[in-house]
Amino acid sequence: MLIRRMTATFGRLREQTLELQEGLNILQAPNETGKSTWCAFLLSMLYGVNPKERDRAGLLADKNRYAPWTGGSMSGRLDCQAEGGALTLFRTTRRQAAPMGDFQALYTGTADPVPGLTGASCGESLLGVSREVYARSAFIRQGGIAVTQDPGLERRIAALVTSGEEDTSYIEAVEVLKKQLNRRRHHKTGQLPALEAELQETEALLASQAELARQRGNLLARSAELEGREAALREELAALDRWELHRKQLDLRQAEDAAALAEEKAAALRRRLEEERIPENDVTGRLRGAIVNLNTVRKSAGKAQEQSDAASSALARAEEALAASPFAGQTAEEARRTAADPLPRGKRPLAPLLLTALACLCAALGAGYGVYFYWKSPRAALGAAAGLLALVSLASWFLWRRAGKQAKAAALTARYGTSAPAEIAAQAEAYGTLLSNRDAARQEASAKSAAAQGLWQSVDVNAEGILEEVRRFAPAAYDIPSADAALRASALLRRELAEAEKAAHEARLRVEFQAGQVPALDPDAPPPLPPERDRDAVSGELEDLQADLSALRSSLDRIAGRLHATGDPLALQAAAERLTDEIALLEREYAAIELAMSTLAQANSQLQGRFSPALGQRAAEIFARLTHGAYGGVILDKALRVSAEPALSGVPRDVGYLSAGAADQLYLAVRLAVCDLVLPPEKAVPIVLDDALASFDDARCAAALDYLREEAETRQILLFTCHSREAAYFRDDPAVSIQHLTAPAERV
Repeated sequence: MLIRRMTATFGRLREQTLELQEGLNILQAPNETGKSTWCAFLLSMLYGVNPKERDRAGLLADKNRYAPWTGGSMSGRLDCQAEGGALTLFRTTRRQAAPMGDFQALYTGTADPVPGLTGASCGESLLGVSREVYARSAFIRQGGIAVTQDPGLERRIAALVTSGEEDTSYIEAVEVLKKQLNRRRHHKTGQLPALEAELQETEALLASQAELARQRGNLLARSAELEGREAALREELAALDRWELHRKQLDLRQAEDAAALAEEKAAALRRRLEEERIPENDVTGRLRGAIVNLNTVRKSAGKAQEQSDAASSALARAEEALAASPFAGQTAEEARRTAADPLPRGKRPLAPLLLTALACLCAALGAGYGVYFYWKSPRAALGAAAGLLALVSLASWFLWRRAGKQAKAAALTARYGTSAPAEIAAQAEAYGTLLSNRDAARQEASAKSAAAQGLWQSVDVNAEGILEEVRRFAPAAYDIPSADAALRASALLRRELAEAEKAAHEARLRVEFQAGQVPALDPDAPPPLPPERDRDAVSGELEDLQADLSALRSSLDRIAGRLHATGDPLALQAAAERLTDEIALLEREYAAIELAMSTLAQANSQLQGRFSPALGQRAAEIFARLTHGAYGGVILDKALRVSAEPALSGVPRDVGYLSAGAADQLYLAVRLAVCDLVLPPEKAVPIVLDDALASFDDARCAAALDYLREEAETRQILLFTCHSREAAYFRDDPAVSIQHLTAPAERV
């Protein structure tokens, strides 16, 4: 199919016309100038506008989104070249409830209608695929480039890998079978529960009397009403369960993100500790303990030094007191002997003795001379001289002795400060005490000095050992305080790592616990609506209703018992057998339907297994071209979720781990591969791209443009873009049609 011209009154477009050429058409326009509107118009011209579509949260229905801005009605014309020749399609709006609902297909230039081409079948007749298949393959919009499952696409895939028939779909078949299962038994509703209840009621009610039958009818009506309300409440509780499960799944995802962050933080800390060669806690604790012991020893050394200084001061004072003693330089025994004879004989004064002797001699000579002179008697003179000499000698002796005592007392007083022998003896004893004190102080000072020196030497040796170990991971530790600071920092890092690892472990345990409680969140499943009431209100109402139902059923049971007691056993038995047969038949049908669903699931899995490799291989070829060989493989699962294999590692990488640009390139490759495999080649279905290359970098954009240029040789391609690089790339290529849809001043 080849599109020649489009004329639209559609959204912002007001009777505007777009001329198109064969091959690749580059349609450049700024944002908000109608590119996406032209794309939606083309889809609406081919497949119509769904009048039953309703607005949803964040999404307007096409009939409202593209209502003409002028206030008029939607309409359009499409001139194209198809297998039947040149065709002109018209769509107009007669009723506002059915926008573009009037369709007409004519051979171009004539009034002859195209037979068999209707508004409902137009797109599928011209393109060979349904709207859903076209929208999920060749109709590529920005933000909607990912491939999703659809019954139409599934039927097309099944046709390609099996018999070629497109009238079956696994999804639709499973839905039909599910309805049949639910029709027979769905929890407490369906044919089987109804027949079982009927059987029970029949066994109880066939033998009832007229009055009891009337009562039974009233009770059954009330029971049906209450059961309907009960089913509604149970469905509301089920909705609450789904909502709570959704919340738990969101909590699980948040817990997984938190666990990943915690593990990353712990790993970063672990790498840092390894790079900085931070010691283990036992080494840090030992060194810090050594520093504490070193400080304790240092304090002990300081105290020992103070004691040594005090002992030296005491020794100095003892030596000063000893030097001040008159017995200085003597031993204690020598001091005692000196005190016993404080002034030796040789030390006594001789001057008084000599003077006295001289005086006596002079007096005797004088007396002898006088007597001799007076009496002239030598004997008398000699006797007088001898007598006077004896008298004077005696007197002199007393005087000499007295003078000696005074001189001795003065000498003792000058030396010892006293002349009393007892006091001198006491000084000698005190001198002995001073000697003992001096010797004791000398020993104590020596011992204190040795102890202080030993402690200071221990401090120096231990400090050097500590610094040597610390400098292995902290070279800047030049003294004990800096080493202690480095050890504290190491301990803090180790503690931080332990806390981070503990947090990561606890976070991972929480994730594992939550993961065991709830299934993983399906990203494709729509989130459930929040409940209007809380669980307590619904449960309370359900309990009250169940109490009423229980009372009502008790009444029915009592009536059934009375009816059974008065009924016909043969009739009741026949009815029971009939109901039993019907229940058995339904149960066999139920088992057969379950088996059919299981068989369909296996067959669908086999179909997917046959199609996915071919699609993945083709997508890998295109993706390799778009990325210049950066990726060598593409893997698709049954739900058409994709992963890419880097060329170097070969390890599949989920699309969620790719950048936005690489993800769009991967999705584009899958879309183009789907086009190659799903779209009928004889129809030459046009490919429409609406800003699909917006997130590509220049190099990969060029690769994509080269691929589209080659693809345009077999089919028409419409590339709508808000960038100028596509037009600039094909500026000199005459085979590429380049149009600037709207000048800046002409925006509508």
